[in-house]
Amino acid sequence: MPQYRSHHYRSYDGTELHYRVLGPPDSGLPPLVCLAGGPARDAAYLGDLGGLDADRRLIVPDSRGTGDSPAAEDPAAYAFPRLAEDLEALRAHLGLERFALLAHSAAAATAQAYAAAHPDRLSRLVLVSPGSRLQGELPDDARQIFESRAHEEWWPDASVAVQRLAETGDLDEVRDLLHRAAPLAYGHWDEPQRAHAATEGGQLNPVPRAGFWQSVDDRARETLLTALRDVTCPVLVVTGDRDALSGMRAGELVAASFPHAQLRPLHLVGHYPWIDDPDRFRPLLDTFLRTGEAPLS
Repeated sequence: MPQYRSHHYRSYDGTELHYRVLGPPDSGLPPLVCLAGGPARDAAYLGDLGGLDADRRLIVPDSRGTGDSPAAEDPAAYAFPRLAEDLEALRAHLGLERFALLAHSAAAATAQAYAAAHPDRLSRLVLVSPGSRLQGELPDDARQIFESRAHEEWWPDASVAVQRLAETGDLDEVRDLLHRAAPLAYGHWDEPQRAHAATEGGQLNPVPRAGFWQSVDDRARETLLTALRDVTCPVLVVTGDRDALSGMRAGELVAASFPHAQLRPLHLVGHYPWIDDPDRFRPLLDTFLRTGEAPLS
């Protein structure tokens, strides 16, 4: 596990929320704030993002009801637009006029809500394996990616698990089924992927997860998407061609929502590119964070 320093900040409603800081305290590079997806999965699964903390500080908050942050008294506080308000409180606490933001998977919705509300606060925005629910389209290419791997030995059991996940609400069974279905989220199913997947069951937070998409109707969604056209900072969207959770088409839709987005698909990479191919993921992000441009290979 990466070494980190533990901190707290006070959010807009007075709640003390937790965040971790990884990386060298005396780094001359701007820090990167990193949001975990799930939704509402403990942020520990981000690790050090494939060694991205070697030269810069990573600031990793625990959203409400996850990790070391307390549960919300009002379930509405779990909705992603409210989590974006927590992020603004964290920015103020850190004393950052502008900052670089990375969001993985479902947290891309939180990041987009923040960008829409505070476009002048972002210097860079990185969205890794995003879904496109905000864009109003749920592409089916993730299923196609999954089906294309039917020849792999883990596939039959994973396929059964995926079907049963849609039919059960028992948390213990959900944890077991998620572990059986885990290979579909990775580009390979080797020891690093197995070790990473083994942590998921203990990192689930069902109540915050259930509240993540609440109170966001079509009108609010369209207003948010309109506001994204005013986001002028460089945006990088990273997808993997073996991501059978989000697929690749979702990333295309998300990138098209911004005026200055660069889309970088990675070959033989799944939902967690820093696990599948850290040696490509890390320099891609490092170059983008330094220059605002993402190399093509």
